[in-house]
Amino acid sequence: MLDRDGVINDNQHPVNRPEELTLFPGAASAIARLNQAGLLVCVATNQGGVGLGYMTEEALNAVHARMRALLAESGARIDALQACIHPPDAGCACRKPQPGMLLALQRELGFSAADSFMVGDRETDVEAGMAAGMRTIRIGPGATAADFQAADLPAAVAYILRA
Repeated sequence: MLDRDGVINDNQHPVNRPEELTLFPGAASAIARLNQAGLLVCVATNQGGVGLGYMTEEALNAVHARMRALLAESGARIDALQACIHPPDAGCACRKPQPGMLLALQRELGFSAADSFMVGDRETDVEAGMAAGMRTIRIGPGATAADFQAADLPAAVAYILRA
């Protein structure tokens, strides 16, 4: 399970239109390595900009279509994607740190949480993964409760493939 912004793509600026999405170097090849190992790759992403009116659901779908197309150029794919489009203060069960999206993907695809990883760049990603019973990887610096900390997605994937 991967977060999107800050893990797969650069998020120095909000990504509200497809042309604003830029994959991090090595992200596509890292995801391709997971695919080649026979692992499911899912994305669970908070996208409160929809609920706040900064973008439409159609624009979000177009951003995700661009992400999938860019990944496909490197032989990588996302098997399933969930996005919480509620505003940050909505109190929904799907917005991370709540585990709703992760649990929904687990039910949909039938994978074992105990055999899965949640990879994110924020502590809310780590908290969601822990609440869903997954092992957790935090990308980037700073204190974390994650099981492992990595510099970037390629380093996280190397850890996953060794586990």
